[in-house]
This record gives sequence, C-alpha cells and structure tokens, in this order.
Amino acid sequence: MTPASSSVSGGASKTTARRFSASRLLRTLLPAISLALVLLAIANFNPRAISYFGFTLMLNLAIPVALATIAQLMVITVNDLDLSIGAFVGFTGCVTATWLPNQPLLGCAILIGSIAVYAGLGALIHLRRLPSIVVTLGMSFVWLGLAILIRPTPGGTAPGWLHGFVSQRLPWVPFPVVAAIVIAGVVHFGLMRTTYGTTLRGVGGNANAIERAGWSLLRAKMTAYAFAGVFGVLAGLSLVGVSTSADANMANGYTLLSIAGAILGGAEFVGGRVSPIGAVIGALTLQLAAVALNFFHIAALPNLRIPQEWQVGAQGIILILILAARALINRGDR
Repeated sequence: MTPASSSVSGGASKTTARRFSASRLLRTLLPAISLALVLLAIANFNPRAISYFGFTLMLNLAIPVALATIAQLMVITVNDLDLSIGAFVGFTGCVTATWLPNQPLLGCAILIGSIAVYAGLGALIHLRRLPSIVVTLGMSFVWLGLAILIRPTPGGTAPGWLHGFVSQRLPWVPFPVVAAIVIAGVVHFGLMRTTYGTTLRGVGGNANAIERAGWSLLRAKMTAYAFAGVFGVLAGLSLVGVSTSADANMANGYTLLSIAGAILGGAEFVGGRVSPIGAVIGALTLQLAAVALNFFHIAALPNLRIPQEWQVGAQGIILILILAARALINRGDR
C-alpha cells in the first residue's frame, strides 16, 4: 500500500469514527431531547406550569411510574420481559394501604415475601427455560387476584410517614425532581459502574461467556428479578403515598408504561443494552405527555373532554417518533 492510499484509508477511518461517535451521542441524547420538547409544549400551553408548584403537581405520579420502569429495566437487562409489574404494583399498594398503617410487621413480611417470589420466578424461568412473557403474564393474574382479595373495594390509608415523605417540600427543587435524580443516579451506579452490574448486563449480552467466566446464570437471573421486585414494591409504596389509598386496579397501565419508558430511554430487548438514566427520563416524558395533552385541551378545546385513551395515544405517538428517530440514526451508521 502506498503512502497516499494509506493516508486516504486513515482519513476515511477517522471520518467513519467521528460519524459513529456523533450518532452514538445523538442516540444517547434522544430521551433528553424528547423530554425537552414535551416541556416546551407545556410551557407554550401554560407557562405557569413551569414552576416549583407546577412540577410538583405534574411529576408526583411520575415517580411511581419511574420506579416501575426501573423494575422492568432490571428484567430487560437479562433479556426477559415482565408483563406482571402493573398488577404487582397494585398488589403492593393494597398491602401497603391495608396493613402497613396498623400492622406494619405483617405488611413488611408480605412485601418481603413478594420480593422472594419475584426471585423465585427468575429461578423458575431459568431452570425450566420457560418464556418470561408467559410466566409473568400468568403471575399478573395471581397478583391481581391477591390484590382483589385484600381490597375488594377501593380504600385503606397511607401510613403517615409515607405520605409525609412523598409530599415533603424541599427548598428550591421540587421533591419529585430530586427523587427522579436520585433513582436514576443510584441505579446507574449499581448497574453500569459495579462489577456485578456488568455481570447482569453480560447475561443479556452473552450468557455463555458469563457462564464460562465462572458466574452463576441462575444467581444472576434471581438477582435481576429480586431487584425488579424491590423496585416494584417501592413503586407501590410511592403510589399509595401520593394517592393516600389503594385499589386493586390502580396500576394496571404501569406494565405498558414501564416497557415504553424503558424503550424510550434507550433499552433494547436483546443484548443487555439498558440505560437507567434514560429509563427515568423516558418515564418522566410519558407522564408529562399526558399533562401536555390536558393543557392543550384546556387552551384550545375548553369545552371538550379528553378521554383517557387519548392520553395513552399521545404517549404511544411519542414512543413511535423516538423509535423512528433511533432507526434513522442507526441507518446513518451503516
């Protein structure tokens, strides 16, 4: 190879590397860009919403969704999918509102036992090589049935300490914003910066290599599902803390929201490719999308009632647009 051809080849390689780096950066920033666009829409429809009080109201229910999304992310990390997380959050909410105020030891024991059940699901799926979708779909009926047995009608009450914690007023920054930052930071460190977090992601990326390296795939699956149970319990606790009561169907939509939030945040169903920070941003974006639609309704169509299905549709449109943008970026890398 002549020096001239070598320089041309080197220049082409550098150009390709720069293009790949720019595309990767753009893919990483897509969740933040989507959140910024939704916030701009809200500011356009109702500028007063962009305030301490406005963010507190808009994001209160985003924290349970963010926690449920992280629970889903833990399962996606090991290439599985959890179709029971919504029913599980509803179950933990019913347990919280029924027993934690007056019988905290019993309530805590049930919640800890439910996390153990989640870990057992991971073991069952791994040992019997069962499809996670089928197993968790079946468990969704179990969790829903248990929730109905606990609370056949809406009611109960949130423990005082729980309601006080989620409704506290922090100086300068609303509590939901601080909570979202803490959740994203803690999970990002645990999953992306620790040795065992790398192992869990490796199970989703190359399970055979992880096993050859001496790590137990069974333990990894059980750990991922146990953490999903932990964050599911936290989602139920925070939801009851905000709503101050419980209903067996209070979190039915969380399953699809958790999947959408994780995918919107950059997660993929294969390869162990996840982004905890992106997942939290995705959850916030989906929650704010419904708020933006309500503000649009008030500003442009004050006499028209917006059905709940329209809010779900707005969230779906955002997800489709982000996935389309990601596909275009990936095509540009080729």
